[in-house]
Amino acid sequence: MSILKPRLTFMQIINMNVGFFGIQYSFGLQQSAVNPIYDFLGAKPDEIPWLNLAGPLTGLLVQPIIGALSDKTWHPRYGRRKPYFFIGAIMCSIALFLFPFSSTLWMAAGLLWILDAGNNTAMEPYRAFVADKLDASQQPTGFLAQSFFTGFGQTLANFSLFLFPMIIIGHTGKIPNWVFASFMLGAVCSIGSVWWSMKKTPEIPPTDEELKEMRSKPLNILSPFKDVFSAITDMPKVMWQLFLVYIFQWYALFCYWQNSSKSIAQSVYHATTDNKELYEKAVSLAGSVNGWYNIVTFLTAFGLVGLAKKYSPKWVHFMCLILAGAGFIAFPFIENKALLFVAISGFGIGWASMMGIPYLMVVKEIPKERYGVYMGIINMMIVIPMLIQTVTFGYIMKHFFNNDSGKAILFAGVLLLIAAFFTALIHSKKTTDNEDIPVRMGGH
Repeated sequence: MSILKPRLTFMQIINMNVGFFGIQYSFGLQQSAVNPIYDFLGAKPDEIPWLNLAGPLTGLLVQPIIGALSDKTWHPRYGRRKPYFFIGAIMCSIALFLFPFSSTLWMAAGLLWILDAGNNTAMEPYRAFVADKLDASQQPTGFLAQSFFTGFGQTLANFSLFLFPMIIIGHTGKIPNWVFASFMLGAVCSIGSVWWSMKKTPEIPPTDEELKEMRSKPLNILSPFKDVFSAITDMPKVMWQLFLVYIFQWYALFCYWQNSSKSIAQSVYHATTDNKELYEKAVSLAGSVNGWYNIVTFLTAFGLVGLAKKYSPKWVHFMCLILAGAGFIAFPFIENKALLFVAISGFGIGWASMMGIPYLMVVKEIPKERYGVYMGIINMMIVIPMLIQTVTFGYIMKHFFNNDSGKAILFAGVLLLIAAFFTALIHSKKTTDNEDIPVRMGGH
C-alpha cells in the first residue's frame, strides 16, 4: 500500500539541512582562500586552473559512485545517506585542519584533493536526503533550505577572511596567520553541523520489498559503475537539457572564483600579486565581496520557493542567471569598493537559484529508488564543465587574455548569459503547492 511521506515542520526541514552549513563553509574557503594560498606559495596565474583540478575530477569520480552506493545501502542504526555524509565531513575536517600548514604548492594541491573528495562524499547524499524525506510540496523548501545554508556557510567563511586579518597578524612561513584561524574554524563547523543533522533527523526505512530488492543485488566493486551507466542511458530529456546549461554556467563560476581576488587587486588597488601588501588587502576585500553575495543568497533563497511554485523553476533560474551574468560583466570595470557589492548582488541571487532550483526541474522525472545515483549524475554535470575549464582556461588566460583576471570575469559574465538562453529552452514539469509523491514506507 502506498502512503504519503510525513510532512515535516519548517524547523525539522532546517535541522535536516544544518549539515549543509558545514559543507558549504568548507566550499566557501575553497572558493575564496585556496587560490590566494596558491598565490602566496608562488603560483602563476595560468597555473591556477591546473591546481584546481582536484575539484572537478573528484566530483566526477566520487559523486555518482557515492549516489549509487547510497541507493543500495541501509543500516538500521546509521541509515542510508547519513554514513556517507558523515565520512565526508570527517575527511573535510582533517584536510581543513592541515591545509594552512602547506609549505609547497604541491602539498596544498594534494590536500585540496582530500578536501574535495570529502566535500563531494558529504554533499551528494544530502541532495538525495531531501528527495527521500520530503514530498513534492515540501521539496522546494528543502532544496532552497540548502541554498540558504550554502549562503550562510559561505558568508561566514568569507567573513572570516575579512575579520581575521584585522585581529590576527604575522606569517608562519609563507602563509598569513589569519589563514590558520579560518581553516581551523572550518574544521569544527564541518563535522559539528553534520553531527547535528544526523542527531536530529531520522531516515525513512525502506519497505520489506525494497530491502528484498537490495539483498537480491548485493553490492560489489562493479555495481556502482553499472548503476551509473544504466542511469545515464535512461536519463530523462530534461537532464540532458540541464547539462547544456551547466556547461556554460559552471565553466563561468570557476573563472570567477579563480580570479576574483586578482581582479579586485587590478581594478581597485591597481596592483598585482607581486605587491603582497596590496594583494592581501585585495584578498580581504574579495572575502567581504564574496561574503556579501552569500548574504544575498541566504536572504533570497526562501523567496525563490514561492516564485518557483508560481512561475516555474525554469523561468526563475533564467532570470537569476541574467542577474548574475550582468553582475559579472560589470565587476572588472569597478574601481569603487562599494559598487563591487552592488554588482555581485546579482550573482548572490543567481547562486541561490543554482544551489536549489535546478533540482526542482528534474526531481519529479526520476524514480525515487534512484534518487542517489541521479543526484550524483547531476553533480557530474557540474564537474565536467569545471574539468574542461581547468584543462583549457590556462591556455585561454595566457594567450587570449594576457593573464588579465578582469577579462576572465567579463568572459564568465558572457557565459552566464548564454546559460540563461539555454535555460529558456528547457521543458520541465511545473512545481505546484498541492502535489505529493506517494511512496511506500516501512515506518518513520
